[in-house]
Amino acid sequence: MSINYNDTKLAGVHARSLSDKEGFWGEQAQHIDWFEQPKQVLDFSNPPFARWYVGGSTNLCHNAVDRHLKDRANQKALVYISTETNEEKVYSYAELHQEVQRMAAIMQSLGVKRGDRVLVYMPMIAEAIFAILACARIGAIHSVVFGGFAAPSLAARIDDATPVLMISSDAGMRNGKEVPYKHLVDEACSLAAKPPKHVLLVNRGLAKMDLVAGRDVDYAQARAQNMNAQVPCEKMQATDPSYILYTSGTTGKPKGVQRDTGGYAVALAASMKHIYDCKPGEVFFCTSDIGWVVGHSYIIYGPLINGSTTIVYEGLPLRPDPAIWWSIVERYQVSTMFSSPTAARVLKKQDPAYMTQHNTKCLRRLFLAGEPLDEPTAKWISEALGGARIIDNYWQTETGWPILSAQHGLEVTETKFGSPSFPVYGYDIRLVHESTFEEVGANEKGMLCAMPPLPPGCLQTVWGDDERFVKTYFSAVPGQHLYSTFDYATRDDDGYYFILGRTDDVINVAGHRLGTREIEEAIQAHKNVAEVAVVGVADTLKGQMPMAFAVLKDASVAATPEGAKAEEKAIMATVDHEIGAIARPSRVHFVTLLPKTRSGKLLRRAMQALAEGRDPGDMTTLEDPSALEQIKKALGA
Repeated sequence: MSINYNDTKLAGVHARSLSDKEGFWGEQAQHIDWFEQPKQVLDFSNPPFARWYVGGSTNLCHNAVDRHLKDRANQKALVYISTETNEEKVYSYAELHQEVQRMAAIMQSLGVKRGDRVLVYMPMIAEAIFAILACARIGAIHSVVFGGFAAPSLAARIDDATPVLMISSDAGMRNGKEVPYKHLVDEACSLAAKPPKHVLLVNRGLAKMDLVAGRDVDYAQARAQNMNAQVPCEKMQATDPSYILYTSGTTGKPKGVQRDTGGYAVALAASMKHIYDCKPGEVFFCTSDIGWVVGHSYIIYGPLINGSTTIVYEGLPLRPDPAIWWSIVERYQVSTMFSSPTAARVLKKQDPAYMTQHNTKCLRRLFLAGEPLDEPTAKWISEALGGARIIDNYWQTETGWPILSAQHGLEVTETKFGSPSFPVYGYDIRLVHESTFEEVGANEKGMLCAMPPLPPGCLQTVWGDDERFVKTYFSAVPGQHLYSTFDYATRDDDGYYFILGRTDDVINVAGHRLGTREIEEAIQAHKNVAEVAVVGVADTLKGQMPMAFAVLKDASVAATPEGAKAEEKAIMATVDHEIGAIARPSRVHFVTLLPKTRSGKLLRRAMQALAEGRDPGDMTTLEDPSALEQIKKALGA
């Protein structure tokens, strides 16, 4: 069963959010605390740059922690669960408040001031949340780097953000094995042109950790010296940057998405109410990582701003057994959960009995995002959980909160498996033909775009590079300044949207966005690689996986099956070292030339099509047909 979007209450709310932006977003601003009320809801005098809540002052940490002390001091704020180290600890709002102040005092003692950058490179532990909130508290700009990134990637982010302090740990844990961090921190600091002056380290006792004199600081010792710290919240302008989060692009240098303070707070508060329909005091369980935007918005800020309880989970969905998530849902009476299609597909492969071992009736809704959700997986988990609504929602690092979703806080509508439903209030969505740039009709493929100004909570700019912000995001449609998501989509006759995949060279591996150019540059760090092309290939478990086609300087080393296997293994190890294991190609195929057009452009889409068993399409511009034959042969096609 489905509904026609035009006949819903959502359509009316959405229309008003576009026709009366200032009135609509002025009302949403009342969901948060302000030190000083905004003088202007929206300043769009310099398109495509939007400045929200101009003249207003607030603080993200105040809204996430301090304002709840009056009514929720003893309520659970943060539940930390590690199935890797068998730890579990609950922090009330009062306890969270004290821990954040201790962390903030440590930062200040190390010279961190308002506007300074602090790089957070940590596993999924409670101290990481303390660090992020402490940055917001004192007006420092945090830049969280996913713990799976290798030293060169970490160093590149250090050089771009120029942090005065890095916060890290001896190690993380994954599938029962420690994942050491400290040696990567040391290597990144040696590679960086301007490394941070201090590194604050949380010692979990998992891996050897030698401190560098004069630079490294032990967190436990510093915390003991600041047990009774009292650090007030800085009054931040709504338009002040709150954080930088790096996202992959079509060039090797990652883009630092810069988020504001007031608009982000308002957007998250509204989304918890209107989209996720999670009430203050209820429990929100997001299974993401703090290194990604979902973790920023819906492990940390969104649930806490809302006055909910948030669960921070270190572990896999299968350890100690595939029922672990549902055990947590039952024990803590989780009402709203947020995960990924990849996690659902992993669970789908297990004994179905694990899905019914625990009472999950408390779980009203399970949201899935990060990559396209296939219909069979959506249908399976809906039936397996028996009662919870499965809601696909679509958004990006750049937007910070959903672009497309059912919005159950506004109206409970029917969903369609495989569709993230409808445009969210505030987003003026357009589907544009990639060649004619005209808007497409129902059931026609187009580039998913949005008319500026983008709503509150979306990126302000690219850190330190306004020109790149405009060129990257607002140049896909000539003369129109439309924001491009770089995704293809269709809209059916009822108004439901369906995401088809990327228009640019970014691969989505289990919700992690990786630029093909980044992976190609990593592979070219191997001394025997002359040329390489990387494409994203459909994968039933992870959505997409990178696959590489490489031309070797000395092809003789891969002339035998054994030699080719050894060379492939060496190239994968190079990628592990340069970026991290998350970027490791599923295969590296060796060829003597790559398919290119006569103008020298790599035909990545043709390679991707062949790897997925599809017709590569029109090849009239191909310079050398034998290149494509080599690809087919390498794939065994």
